[in-house]
Amino acid sequence: MSCNYADGLSPYEYKGEMGMEEMFDSPDELKLKISQLAKWIKDSKYTVFHTGAGISTSAGIPDFRGPKGVWTLEKEGKKPEVNLDFNDAEPTITHMAINSLVNQVLGQTLLKSYIHKDLLTIKGCANYVVSQNIDGLHLKSGLPRQFLSEVHGNMFTMKCIKCKRSFVSKTAVQTVGQRCLNLKCMGVTKNGHQCRGVLYDTILDWEHQLPDDELELAELHSKMADLCICLGTSLQIQPINQVPFYAKKNSGKVVICNLQKTKCDRKADLVIHAYVDDVMRSLMEILQADIAEYNELNDPTKEVKITDWTIYKEHLEAVRELKKLSIRSRKRKRPSNEDTLKTDS
Repeated sequence: MSCNYADGLSPYEYKGEMGMEEMFDSPDELKLKISQLAKWIKDSKYTVFHTGAGISTSAGIPDFRGPKGVWTLEKEGKKPEVNLDFNDAEPTITHMAINSLVNQVLGQTLLKSYIHKDLLTIKGCANYVVSQNIDGLHLKSGLPRQFLSEVHGNMFTMKCIKCKRSFVSKTAVQTVGQRCLNLKCMGVTKNGHQCRGVLYDTILDWEHQLPDDELELAELHSKMADLCICLGTSLQIQPINQVPFYAKKNSGKVVICNLQKTKCDRKADLVIHAYVDDVMRSLMEILQADIAEYNELNDPTKEVKITDWTIYKEHLEAVRELKKLSIRSRKRKRPSNEDTLKTDS
């Protein structure tokens, strides 16, 4: 079905560099790199994960630009041998590990709300996830909406053209390119009346701009981050490929874990060549953190009730305020000229 998604997109001549050779770090080198990553996470006060198609291949969903990727094989007139239906795919070890690290934030703050100044001081967790994937596996993992930007859309979400609210679909939508699904909106107006809008899929086509709210949240969180971790992405799609490096403006670090070289490797502080599931499994062991098992009870696509998947203005405003707070916090920590002189003397 992931091939059907690719087939549904408009023709596009340049889809990036494809079929590059996969690389693997030696066992000793990999162990050192994961240990370094674990130390950085333990020390990090704000960690953001950026995920691409490479974190879903172990779920049976092919990537796009790998040696056996959808677009790599397309040039040869072929299709991937493994092509699991989106409805049957389940979150991988990587999805669930990220979910577990996010839930540690909620556990430490003891808050129902995800916006709080404590978020700027908690170490060793995952504060946010920016995903380029449309497969819905982060959603299925139970990751709360407030912790996730889906910049390219989601096969399991639908958006109303009238009230602009989004809802979770129980099955993967049958269209791509933000097209009409011929389904009535499930939303209710302030007066208690049924919204008269119609639902559309949320999947971007090549010519579409990234959704404003999703992109702004991705940028805001990445600017607050002192550690951005890129997993399973070749970082070829602009402008989202530059967002992890906003952490650099915060004197932060960027880590890239991908089986192929990326054009962004030279800007990264650490580059890991290994399967992301292996990396996350070892990482969680070092962090002494359990990886949650996938549970259908936490999967919104399995729930009987309708799940609202909307980014509300209040959420966006709260993150903007958190970003301002993070800037003020950093300014307070910078030594003044007078303090510097005293230290020098």
